[in-house]
Amino acid sequence: MRKNAVIPYALIAGIGILLVIVVSFVGLNQQKAIQEDDEQQEQAGDQEDQNGDDSSGKKTSVDGEKVFQNNCASCHGQDLSGKVGPALDTIGSDHSKEDIKNIIAEGPGNMPPGVVKGDKREAVAKWLSKQK
Repeated sequence: MRKNAVIPYALIAGIGILLVIVVSFVGLNQQKAIQEDDEQQEQAGDQEDQNGDDSSGKKTSVDGEKVFQNNCASCHGQDLSGKVGPALDTIGSDHSKEDIKNIIAEGPGNMPPGVVKGDKREAVAKWLSKQK
């Protein structure tokens, strides 16, 4: 008798589907852990914002331009001329530092909210408010 050739393929397909389901559940658990970690970091960043220093008591110094280049330049351009997002080369003449902090936190339009948080948001807002 000949063996049925469909059985190995069905077995491989079944194992593949089972593997996808297992990996999906593992990914969901990791997503929850990442979100919880982000919330803890945001709370720690808010605590630093209120105190103006880090946990060791030293004043924090974050380079707003560097944070912008690492997190925002892909949409707003390396030279603030705009790409996907609007140009920010004269944002300081239109918005205050507090306005810019709120824009970063809320993420208007297609911008995701909270791209940078805590003292990094403060530093970027301060740097952008000087762009006139």
